[in-house]
Amino acid sequence: MMMDEDVEQASLMSFNDRPRAFPNMRSKTYSPLIFRILRKLNVRVVSIILLLCFGAIFYMGASTSPIILFVFIVCIFSFLLSIYLTKWVLAKDEGPPEMVQISDAIRDGAEGFFRTQYSTISKMAVLLAFVILCIYLFRSLTPQQEAAGLGRAMSAYITVAAFLLGALCSGIAGYVGMWVSVRANVRVSSAARRSAREALQIAVRAGGFSALVVVGMAVIGIAILYSTFYVWLGVDSPGAMSVNDLPLLLVGYGFGASFVALFAQLGGGIYTKGADVGADLVGKVEQGIPEDDPRNPAVIADLVGDNVGDCAARGADLFESIAAEIISAMILGGTMAKKCKIEDPSGFILFPLVVHSFDLVISSIGILSIKGTRDASVKSPVEDPMAVLQKGYSLTIILAVLTFGASTRWLLYTEQAPSAWFSFALCGLVGIITAYAFVWISKYYTDYKHEPVRTLALASSTGHGTNIIAGVSLGLESTALPVLVISVAIISAYWLGNTSGLVDENGVPTGGLFGTAVATMGMLSTAAYVLTMDMFGPIADNAGGIVEMSQQPESVREITDLLDAVGNTTKATTKGFAIGSAALASFLLFSAYMDEVSAFASVSFKEVDIAIPEVFVGGLLGSMLIFLFSAWACAAVGRTAQEVVNEVRRQFIERPGIMEYKEKPDYSRCVAIVASAALREMIKPGALAIASPIVVGLVFRVLGYYTGQPLLGAKVVASMLMFATVSGILMALFLNTAGGAWDNAKKYIETGALGGKGSEAHKAAVTGDTVGDPFKDTAGPSIHVLIKMLATITLVMAPVFL
Repeated sequence: MMMDEDVEQASLMSFNDRPRAFPNMRSKTYSPLIFRILRKLNVRVVSIILLLCFGAIFYMGASTSPIILFVFIVCIFSFLLSIYLTKWVLAKDEGPPEMVQISDAIRDGAEGFFRTQYSTISKMAVLLAFVILCIYLFRSLTPQQEAAGLGRAMSAYITVAAFLLGALCSGIAGYVGMWVSVRANVRVSSAARRSAREALQIAVRAGGFSALVVVGMAVIGIAILYSTFYVWLGVDSPGAMSVNDLPLLLVGYGFGASFVALFAQLGGGIYTKGADVGADLVGKVEQGIPEDDPRNPAVIADLVGDNVGDCAARGADLFESIAAEIISAMILGGTMAKKCKIEDPSGFILFPLVVHSFDLVISSIGILSIKGTRDASVKSPVEDPMAVLQKGYSLTIILAVLTFGASTRWLLYTEQAPSAWFSFALCGLVGIITAYAFVWISKYYTDYKHEPVRTLALASSTGHGTNIIAGVSLGLESTALPVLVISVAIISAYWLGNTSGLVDENGVPTGGLFGTAVATMGMLSTAAYVLTMDMFGPIADNAGGIVEMSQQPESVREITDLLDAVGNTTKATTKGFAIGSAALASFLLFSAYMDEVSAFASVSFKEVDIAIPEVFVGGLLGSMLIFLFSAWACAAVGRTAQEVVNEVRRQFIERPGIMEYKEKPDYSRCVAIVASAALREMIKPGALAIASPIVVGLVFRVLGYYTGQPLLGAKVVASMLMFATVSGILMALFLNTAGGAWDNAKKYIETGALGGKGSEAHKAAVTGDTVGDPFKDTAGPSIHVLIKMLATITLVMAPVFL
C-alpha cells in the first residue's frame, strides 16, 4: 500500500508542477431556474405543494381507473429509488484534486452547452406549437369528437398542451441523463484506483438513476395526461367522448418528445463527434500522443461531448421511443376494443402503461443485483464487466417474462375470448426474445471478442484503405440478421394476435395489429435496464479520459480502458435494441396513422397502392429523405471537425511549449468552436425532417383535389412514411454497427494485438474510427429518432392531408 501511495504522490507532484490547464468554463455556478426557485422557498411550503400535487394526481387516478392508480404508485416508488441511487453515487469520493479539476471543466462545458442548446430547441418548440394551434383551429374533426361536443378550439388547445408537455418532459429526460453523468464520471475514476468491480457498480447505478427517471417520466407523463383528459372531458359519461377515442388526443405528446429528441440527438451528436474526430486526427495521427492526453486542446470538448451527445441525447431518445410506443399501442388497443365491442376496454388501452410500470420494478432489481467487491484492495479486474452486465440483463429478462404474463392475464382477459390473454402473452414473449436477439447480434458484430471485429482489425494491418473497405462491408452485412429477426417477430406477433379469438361484428379476426403492439411492448419491457447499459458507456468513457488526463498509474488506466471497451459494446448493443424497437414502434404508428385517417375521413383506409404513380413517388421521397438527412448529419460533423483540426494545429504551432507541458492549451476555445458549430449545424437536417412530410402531404392534397382523388395526400404521406421507415432501419443498422466495429477494432489493437498502440495497424484503425464516429454517434442514432418522428408528425398532421 505504501508503494501505491508513493506512486500517487509522485503523479500528483508532477501534475502540480505543470501549468493549471483546466480552468472553469463559466464565471459562476449554474443551476436551472426551477431549482433556484425551490431553494428560495420554505421547506414546509415545498412539502405542502408536493403533497397537494400528489393528492391531485391520486385523485385523478382514482377517478379514472385503479390501473392508473397502480401506475402512479409504481412510478413514484421508482423516483424514490432513483433518489436513493443518486445519494449513493454522490456519497462516493471524487479522488485527488487533479481529477476534480478535470471533472469540473467537463461539467461546466456540458451544462453550458446544454443550456444554450435547449434554449434554442425550446424557442423552436414554441414556434411549432403556434403553427400546430393555427392548423388545428381550421382542421376537421372526427364524427366521434363532434358527437362529444369537442370543438376545434378545444381540440387545438389539447394538442398544443400535449405537444409542449411532451417536449418539456423530453428536455427534462435529457437534462437528467447529462446531470448524473458529469457527476458520476470522476467517482468512477476514483473507484478505479481501488477496484474494477466498484468502478463498474458506480457507473451502473449512475446509469440506473437516469434510466429510472427517464422511463418513469415517460409513463407518468402519459398517465397524468390521460387521467386529466378523462376527468376534464367526462369521458364515458352520457353524450361525452368514448374512452376508445381518448388515446388520439395524446398524439401531440409523442410529437413533442420526438421533436426535442431529434434536435438533442443531432446537436449532441455533432458536438461530440466534431470534437472527437478533430482531437484524434491531430493528437493521435499527427502528433502521436495518446487519446485524452492533457496536451490536446480538443480533449475537454471531446469529453464534454460524451455527456451531451450520448447521455443527454440518449435519455431524450429513449424517452421518445417509449412515449411513441405507448401512445400508438393505446390507440390500437382502443380501436380493437371498439371493433370487438369489448364491454370494458380500459385494460386494452392502459396495458402499455402497466407493462412499463413493471419494467421499472424488474429493471430496478437488475440494477441492484450488480454488487461491488468486498475486497477493496483488489486493483485488477477479476471478472469480465460485460459478463456482469449480462447477468443483470438475464435476470431482468426472466422477471420480464413472468411479469408480462401476469399483466396479460390481469388486463387482457375477456369473456368474449377467454384464451386471448395467453395469445397476447406469447406475443410479448416474441418481443422479449427479439430484444435479446438484437442485443446479441449487435454484441457479435461490435465486440472485439468475436470474429467480425477481429477480422476488421486484421484488415487494418494492410493499410487504411483495407480497413475502410472491411468496415463498410461489415456494416452492410450486419443488416441481414436484424431484418430477419424483425420480419419473424412482426409476422409471428400478427399471427398470434389474429388467432387470439377476438373478432369484430362480422366475425373477422381483429387482434393482429394489437398483437404486434404487444410484441413491441415486450421488446421494450426491459427498456430501463437497457438504458442503464447505454448510460454506462459514456460514463466509463469519461472516467477513462479523467484517468488519462490526470496521469494516474498504469494499473488504473487498465481498469478504465477495460470498462471503456465494454462501454463501447453496450452503447452499440443498445443502439441495435433502439433500432429494433423503432422498427416495431414505427409499424404501430403507421397502423395508428391509417386508423386516424379512417376516423377523420369516415371511409375505410386499410391499403396503400404503390402502383399509383403519385404514391410510388411518395415512397421514393421517403427513401431519399433518409439518405439526404444522413448526408447532412455526417457533413455537419466533417465541417465541425475541420474547424477543430485547424484550431488544434494553430495552438500546437503557436504554442510549441504545449508538447513539453510548459504551456497550457486553450481548452475553452475548442469548446466554444464545437458548441457554436453544433447549434448552427443541427438546424438544417432537423428542419428537413419536420418540413418534408407536411410539404409533401399538402402538395399532394392539392393535386388530389384537382384530379378527383380525395385521399391522395394521405396516401402519399403513408407511402413516404413506409419507405422512410424501411430505408431508415437499414441505414441506421449499417451506420451504427460499422461505427461501433471500427471503434472496437481500434480498442482491440490498443490491447497489444497486431503491434499495439503506435503501430501502422493502429494508425489505420484510428482512421476507421474517425470515419465511424459520425456514423454511430450522429447520423445513426438520429435516424431512428427521425423515423419515429416522421410517424408522430403524420399522426398530428393527418387532418391537414385530407
